Amino acid sequence: MKKFLSIFSICLLFILNPSMSQEKSDPHVILISLDGFRYDYVERFQPENLRKFIASGVAANSLIPSFPTKTFPNHYTIATGLRPEHHGIVDNSFYNPDKNDTYKINNRELVIDGSWYGGTPLWVLAEQNGMKAASYFFVGSEADVQGVRPSYYYDYDGRVNNLTRVSKVFEWLQMPDSIRPRMITMYFSDMDDVGHGYGATNDAKLSQRLEQLDRELGALFEGVKSLDRDVNIIIVSDHGMADVSLENYISLDGITQDVSGKVVNSGALAHIYLDDPKDKAKVIEEIRKEAVGFKVFDPADGEYYHDVSLHGDRIGDVIVLADLGHYFIDNEEYREVVSRRMRIDGTSVRGTHGYSQEYPEMHGIFYAQGPQIKSGMGIESFDNIHIYPLICKILGLPISEEIDGKLEVLEKILKD
Repeated sequence: MKKFLSIFSICLLFILNPSMSQEKSDPHVILISLDGFRYDYVERFQPENLRKFIASGVAANSLIPSFPTKTFPNHYTIATGLRPEHHGIVDNSFYNPDKNDTYKINNRELVIDGSWYGGTPLWVLAEQNGMKAASYFFVGSEADVQGVRPSYYYDYDGRVNNLTRVSKVFEWLQMPDSIRPRMITMYFSDMDDVGHGYGATNDAKLSQRLEQLDRELGALFEGVKSLDRDVNIIIVSDHGMADVSLENYISLDGITQDVSGKVVNSGALAHIYLDDPKDKAKVIEEIRKEAVGFKVFDPADGEYYHDVSLHGDRIGDVIVLADLGHYFIDNEEYREVVSRRMRIDGTSVRGTHGYSQEYPEMHGIFYAQGPQIKSGMGIESFDNIHIYPLICKILGLPISEEIDGKLEVLEKILKD
């Protein structure tokens, strides 16, 4: 009840205060990421505010993530229009031989180091073209990419509640034209958190969390409507979610014990960086003999990666990829740790992602609404690389020919 009153108060502040209304201005974009929000959650749980948002805007059947279907690679793909093998954040964890260091998303020193990040994120492109940008959390926005950060940004802190993030966006939108950000990103981890903790089929837990998130998004939608601004809201997710049972945990030790090289485990997949890359064919052949619940492949074969010529050295010489519903663990002790947690939580499964995007369970969402966007339109599923040029078009920013995304894929959703 307390949270509902807080949301109601925020809406009233912006709806009833005449001083909040100002003249219309150039187009703005708020890019919202709902981490781990699977393509079918709206249909399954019918959240009121998201359903209204979709009805008056554009919705895709699903958003197809890039490989691997992990958080950092896909957020940064959405931000740059480049596939992970082109922008360099090839997984949540990976080894970089040039730096002789392993990138991990919980290593703050590396996360904020712009030298790891390729491409030109939307906020960097905006700032380079004289447009203010702001971010209340988005992968890469804390880093000095090309020596540039958004004019307004926050270092990630998951303890910051969603309404605090929403109210800050209202503040940004009320700034004078000369300092007001027109490119804004937001991030909410709610559905990823509950999906990892309880799986993608625990309707009770998922619907409970989504109901709260939907109210908070509703406060944002209503507040933006009360402003006399051209604000386009684009809602995406980085990936979906799938259930994993304890019996489908696969020990990497048994797979890689005879391999000479460095192994970086990312859960649904693992990278093997060989001491001698000439051993690649032999290693693949040996691992395939024991491949139950997973596959092994050469990333250069083109099946999962489109082109490894740029940052291929950050991708393992050999990749082991779990089948849907399976998960790699470094050793058997981890299985018991997870088992204890499951008993405490009273659940028999966990949720994860990172698998091939051929599985619909890995697909995310794309919803859009605003003055520049058509209403009541449904579109087919598409790759997430194409969001970047759409946002550039709305904001009048230049679209580089070097990105992987193509404007023609989503230009049809824009009003003439």
